[in-house]
Amino acid sequence: MIIAHDLGTTGNKASLHHDDGRLVSSVTVGYPARFAAGGVAEQDPQDWWDAVVTATRELIERTGTRPLDVTGLVVSGQMMGAVLLDAQGEPVRPAIIWADTRSGAQQRELERALGAEHAYRVLGHRLNPTYSVEKVMWVRDEEPDVWARVRRFCVAKDYVVLRLTGRLATDRSDASGTNAYDQAAADWSDEVLRAARLDRDLFPEILDSTAIAGTLTDAAASALGLPAAVRVVMGGGDGPMAAVGSGIVAPEDGAYVCLGTSSWISFASAEPLHDPGLRTFTFDNVVPGGFVPTATMQAGGASLQWIAEALSPDPAHPDTARLAVDAGGDLDTEDLYFLPYLLGERTPHWDPAARGAFVGIGRHHTRAHLVRAVLEGVAFNLLTGIQAFRQAGAAIDRIDAVGGGAQSDAWLQILADVWGVPVRRRTIVEEANSLGAAVTGAVGLGLADFSAARALSEVTAEFVPHTDRHTAYLQRHSRFADAYTALAGWFAAAPGGGR
Repeated sequence: MIIAHDLGTTGNKASLHHDDGRLVSSVTVGYPARFAAGGVAEQDPQDWWDAVVTATRELIERTGTRPLDVTGLVVSGQMMGAVLLDAQGEPVRPAIIWADTRSGAQQRELERALGAEHAYRVLGHRLNPTYSVEKVMWVRDEEPDVWARVRRFCVAKDYVVLRLTGRLATDRSDASGTNAYDQAAADWSDEVLRAARLDRDLFPEILDSTAIAGTLTDAAASALGLPAAVRVVMGGGDGPMAAVGSGIVAPEDGAYVCLGTSSWISFASAEPLHDPGLRTFTFDNVVPGGFVPTATMQAGGASLQWIAEALSPDPAHPDTARLAVDAGGDLDTEDLYFLPYLLGERTPHWDPAARGAFVGIGRHHTRAHLVRAVLEGVAFNLLTGIQAFRQAGAAIDRIDAVGGGAQSDAWLQILADVWGVPVRRRTIVEEANSLGAAVTGAVGLGLADFSAARALSEVTAEFVPHTDRHTAYLQRHSRFADAYTALAGWFAAAPGGGR
């Protein structure tokens, strides 16, 4: 048996799998994140570890699995954060997660030294405050007392692997999401590190996602209730892992959308995709030698969660599913738009100062109109990413949906109508990341190859676009884009907007 952990923004999903990757059961243990004005987004790495321990023990108990039957463990995790460690491997401050946008000054420093377009070609990504290196630079510049204790850097899943094995390492997928990785050289970029004024020794060794990082330390084995002989596969970032969990391991497998806290559209590719408009980016795949061009927005599922909490009489238990149903069907928002930039934005604007906004709201609009505008706003924003892929030569003729939001029929129909392509739900929805991790673990343990992922998740529903609605949505998409253009200067002029 293999246990996979997926360290998300809101919690850790642990799943138990047969050696071929087939899902047996899953458990989710939540943890908090701190969001504050000024672009602050942080979590306590200890909470990640506590969730891994709790979820593992609960999973073993719930399924009646003998600990001796667990032979492997693998981790998927949220990307682009920064965990800063002292000489003993202990965090010196809370982890700065992907949603944090405080490091605008550090981004501009790198742009002056490297040039935005040159950096994009080297890294496969734009320079931006959402990436790890800018966050590390921010701590150095703004928290010198903390920085004096820093000896090493890693991201979320690397920290958990360190706690599991005692070995600090990362994989190529997560390395490619740091803004410090030369994609052509498949190594840390000396050019970028010089521009960032960071020592190479700060960064961990880079392994294949399928590499065995080690076995459990005695302390980890005791905490988890597992044998110390359990092998830990390095694993990878949640974006590339979700692709594998969606059955997308090669270019011919098509595209997928993940409707999680952040949301993205991606596909497998044999080479990086460089968008002339710098709107999209490319991760290294967990499949060796492959890549995953991606268009990610900061607050996809998070936008639906926010409106549900804002409208619910019990914000701690919002009924997102019911709200989405009520906002579905033929409901017309009557020229009401929502800009889903609650956490700034990556694709397509790369604007950390952007904020959410309802535009065109009138006295006649109801709760259902507001929710519908949120669902459409996410769809409109992701459509811009699809258009960028197509303009760069990618063929997108269907999209498979995973992530928590993929459970909503109403939302998937809106996505199909806005995008003009069939959108398909798969049997594995919320567990796509952990399924991808399990397959990666099985490959690392020599039990399977990546092609096995295609048979582990099946299509259960297909939402076909209505031609008339798609035509109308294309016209409205231009108006949606114009709303951001009209407000971009206002966002930038807000207090702290020029971060």
